[in-house]
Amino acid sequence: MAGIADFLDSLIGGFDLICFSLAIGSLFWGLFVLRPWNNDCKNTLLLEKTITLIYKGGFLLAAAQVFKIILKIWLMTAVLDRWPFPEFADTTQFIGGIVRAVLTAVLAGYCYLYLSKNPFSRQHWITSSIVALPMIISGAWLVHAAGRFDNQYILMSLTVVHQIAAAAWIGGIFQLVNLWLLKSDKQIPADLWPLLLKRFSVFGMASVGMILISGLPIALQYIDSWNGLIGTGYGNLLMVKIILLGLALGFAWLNKSAVQEYAAYGNNHALNNRVPYYIEAEAFVLITLLFTAASLASQPPAIDIPSLTATWQEVLNTFNPQIPQTSSPTHTALIAGEAGRVAIIGQVPSVAATEWSNYNHNIAGIFLTVMSFFAMLSYMKYLPAPFSALDKYVHLTKYWPLGFVGLGIFLFFRSDAETWPLGPIGFWESTFNNGEVLQHRIATLLVFVLGIIELSARITRNPESKLPFVFPVLAAFGGLMLLTHSHVGFQAKSAFLIQVGHTTMGIFSLILACGRWLELKLDKPGKDIAGFVSVAALFQIGLILMFYREPLY
Repeated sequence: MAGIADFLDSLIGGFDLICFSLAIGSLFWGLFVLRPWNNDCKNTLLLEKTITLIYKGGFLLAAAQVFKIILKIWLMTAVLDRWPFPEFADTTQFIGGIVRAVLTAVLAGYCYLYLSKNPFSRQHWITSSIVALPMIISGAWLVHAAGRFDNQYILMSLTVVHQIAAAAWIGGIFQLVNLWLLKSDKQIPADLWPLLLKRFSVFGMASVGMILISGLPIALQYIDSWNGLIGTGYGNLLMVKIILLGLALGFAWLNKSAVQEYAAYGNNHALNNRVPYYIEAEAFVLITLLFTAASLASQPPAIDIPSLTATWQEVLNTFNPQIPQTSSPTHTALIAGEAGRVAIIGQVPSVAATEWSNYNHNIAGIFLTVMSFFAMLSYMKYLPAPFSALDKYVHLTKYWPLGFVGLGIFLFFRSDAETWPLGPIGFWESTFNNGEVLQHRIATLLVFVLGIIELSARITRNPESKLPFVFPVLAAFGGLMLLTHSHVGFQAKSAFLIQVGHTTMGIFSLILACGRWLELKLDKPGKDIAGFVSVAALFQIGLILMFYREPLY
């Protein structure tokens, strides 16, 4: 069961940050964007939904804090083979986690008992923010900075400011999604949509500015070289965060442009037919960013692991184009080398295991590149000149999701050769005692189901069906798994170089998800552009896998 605990530990951190953003971001939304004590936003239903998100987010955050502590106890018991108390009870992680859980429950309780009964009272909103302050500050003892010797309190303070700014922005995006749902159901006046979009545009820019101002000195303290930025797990995930931030800001810019167009010319087409879906895609990106931030928190700062740092040349070499390996070692040869590969002392890499992994990745890459090539053709009414004779077969390209089904079957047999059905370790034993195997099994199931659902959605093309939306949701979840996949703290350089490929594919998986989501939501020409970008991202994932080589050191 340690495998399940390890996997859940990597996910609960992201869920914790989502709940924090819901609670604190919604509180800031009420204080600085809604300002319900004024006359222009006195809408009871909108206030009720906003406050509900505050206290529900708070109660869930308190539960997540307690669950994180339980998971740590579970993991330590499994690793140490003994009950970890009373030693664990004296740690900052345990004490800080319990304190934060209690303070969060107090905030949620106050909002539920008092703020919800007085939603238009400025005094109750201010009191809620005062009650939230100790909970926010308590988070300083649960971050990297709490264990530093140099500039400890400055880094703790900057980290808290960073968390507040991120929660303000991301919580605001969640509120915008809620606002649009209320507007589309005609439960609030239509004029609140452009009014609150305009207000949040200013508030969001201020939040992003604070994210950058607080984040830069933290990064400079934890990363002391270019190799530290590029060649460590901490630096790699920080770069992922920067890329995701850039994607989210791209959507924010599209939203701001639509608001300005409405203000200048009164044209609300983009405001009502594009902005809501850009905000949904932005939410996809920001949720992924939170899970990435949670994974980042499990990594040692780059400055602490100079001996485990890869050079930028070694990182770039992992993406070098190479001829795919299309022959596999025998299963007997693979098993024969396992004892040396997994030895705790005197570990000897297994050539057969390396070649087995290369084969698996390269064949999976061939599956994806071929599939995505046909998928890109499906967006063309007529094929390019060299292929024009095949125009009458273009309609067959819509069956490209069948490749996912074949890939799922391939991965089922090949992903973990030391376990059932090929290896001696049983299915249940391997699944629940190894976090990496558990993630592989989930990914294999996702791939297979993804193919069946997407094929059905593209064949039937029922505008009322919700089935097509399963694909982007599963693709986004797959991206989350890649970004939280086996991030061991003090990992060997070879393990980090494998991680680089996972995180890069995680980014493209998110682009795949956002593109498909926008294809289903937008009007032309954005619809077709988003769809093509989506399958082009799938093509990039295929290329990474097709050129994959297991590090030999």
